[in-house]
Formats: sequence, C-alpha cells, structure tokens
Amino acid sequence: VLRHDRPALLISSTSWTEDEDFSILLSALGRYEQVAGLSDSNLPRLVCAITGKGPMKDYYSKEVAKRDWQFVSIIMPWLEAGDYPRLLGSADVGVSLHYSSSGLDLPMKVVDMFGCGLPVLAINFNCLNELVRDGENGRVFANEKELSDQLNSTLSRFPEKRELSNYCKNLEPFRKVRWQSSWEEHVLPLFQ
Repeated sequence: VLRHDRPALLISSTSWTEDEDFSILLSALGRYEQVAGLSDSNLPRLVCAITGKGPMKDYYSKEVAKRDWQFVSIIMPWLEAGDYPRLLGSADVGVSLHYSSSGLDLPMKVVDMFGCGLPVLAINFNCLNELVRDGENGRVFANEKELSDQLNSTLSRFPEKRELSNYCKNLEPFRKVRWQSSWEEHVLPLFQ
C-alpha cells in the first residue's frame, strides 16, 4: 500500500552533453513548483533524479543549486550499472530530453524505461512516434510549457495514478518483445 503523502519519483538519464537541453526540464519543474504551492493544488512533492555524468553536469549542478524549491527536489546521482534498472523500476515517470539531430535514432534510455515498465514523457522529434505513442504509453512534448502541463496532469491526485497506470498497462506488449525475435521478424528478412 502506497502512502498517500509520498512524493512522486521522476527519473531522467543523460550523458550531460549539449544534445539534451536540461533547461527545458528545469523550467518545467519551476512551473510545477509554482502550481504545487497553490493551496488548492492536488500535486505531490516531486523528487527528480537525473542520472549520468558528462561535460555539462557541473553547469546544471550549479543551476539546480540556485533553486530554493519547497515541492521539488533534484538529485544527480551516478549509479552503478545494477542500480540503474532498480531506480527505473522504482520511479513513477521518466523524462527523455534526447533529441535526435538526424531524426533517425531512437533514445535507448526510453527503451530502458519501457523495459522496466516506466512510462515516459519525451521531447518530440521525427521518428519518436515509432517508440512513444502520445497518450498511449507516455506523452510527447515540444517545450517546457507542454512538459510542465504533462507533469501536472499525469501526477495530479498522486498516488492515484490512473493516467500513469494506463500507460504502464499499454507498455506490457512492448516488454514482451525480445531482441532476438524482433530481429528475426523485422531485420533478418532484409538480408535473405
């Protein structure tokens, strides 16, 4: 049984490069903080874990330190390989800021999250709909306002997670597909 007053756990992972604009997430979390602070808000406190290491981590660590939020906490852990799927499996929602410059590659972090049954809010680009189906197994956003609105709607009345539960249920077929069978069905025929 989940405590009714527990915080929601959001996770995002990154290599902290310029390929991912984390100012979008920080702005969305700032908006979330404002709405969560309203007296009639039905939003939970939010713990945001951003995993990974890379060249922009120090910059964003300093940006996070400037925030004096009451309803949003941000941690930036480096996880051992075995701890990463455990954290994904414990989270309530994932955020992907991976933007494909080619428009052809799919974010493996979303595959990881889906594999752990975690619905994702993902920034939109050309082929993302091959993986994230907006409103079915997650949500797709274009900017910080849309991400903020999606956080507010998916976490409203938490821990009752009707919207998130539906996304999780819709991830079950994805979780049953294995690499080998997918390869044999989709790629192998191209080589025969």
